[in-house]
Amino acid sequence: MQRIGFIGASGLMGHGMAKNLRAKGHPLALTVHRNRERVADLLGAGATLAATPAALAKGSDIVFLCVTGSPQVEASVSGTDGLLAGARAGLVIVDCSTAEPDSTARLRELCAAKGVAYVDAPLARTPVEAEAGRLNVMVGATDEQYRQLEPVLKTFAENVFHVGAPGAGHTIKLLNNFIAQAICNATAEAFAVGQKAGVDLKQLVSLVSAGLVNSGIFQIMSKTLDGQLDGMKFELNNARKDVRYYTHLAENLGVPSVMGEAVHQSLVVACALGYGSKLVPSLVEAQEQLAGVKIVPR
Repeated sequence: MQRIGFIGASGLMGHGMAKNLRAKGHPLALTVHRNRERVADLLGAGATLAATPAALAKGSDIVFLCVTGSPQVEASVSGTDGLLAGARAGLVIVDCSTAEPDSTARLRELCAAKGVAYVDAPLARTPVEAEAGRLNVMVGATDEQYRQLEPVLKTFAENVFHVGAPGAGHTIKLLNNFIAQAICNATAEAFAVGQKAGVDLKQLVSLVSAGLVNSGIFQIMSKTLDGQLDGMKFELNNARKDVRYYTHLAENLGVPSVMGEAVHQSLVVACALGYGSKLVPSLVEAQEQLAGVKIVPR
């Protein structure tokens, strides 16, 4: 069994991933910055603590990162006492965060100079699937890297997609999240307009549910009409960050991003109104405030 290091095991997604890696028999070491309560069960199952990412790298064959975004990834990899400070040739770093492709490329070059492989493998699905070992993973890697990592990734993933060369994983993740947030924001806005116009929003939901416009994300957003605001366990601050990364990607490629900028600004407004630490379905609450209507039963 390969020795696994993990940064971000106290997070909603990282905890389930680390739990399944340990349950499948991998020696597991963790770094914990603040709250040890979230990893107490992992420590009880035999995981060990490393004082710094550098120390983690010294004792690991593979290190997984599952943190908020590129600033946290960069600090963990190339910062003071980061992974590269303790890495030896042959180490594999697997970044499961949602990160900016340009940052990923820079880190990959820094790692390659030390003989360290850097693979992007962001995630889809929710913390529920993470705990159950049923995540979806999109991997940007060489064929050789993918063959090495696939069995390890399958300890916490139901579906593992080799989406292309190094860097493709983070790019496809941003495309996926942009599409998802476009649906969420469009649904919240449609609910506000419909409510202002005086129509029965549940009739709208019935119509959409019976046709091609329907989707799992639409159904999550539709539950706000019954007062359910936790159907998508993803904070609006993180959604805003991800779509910002997407618009940066489009801009760097010279591709107009009219829809991307609109979705990003809708998320910026919701966060500015004070909903940033709430979950994505609270986009409907933001629209209530903007339109002066009541949609969510209280």
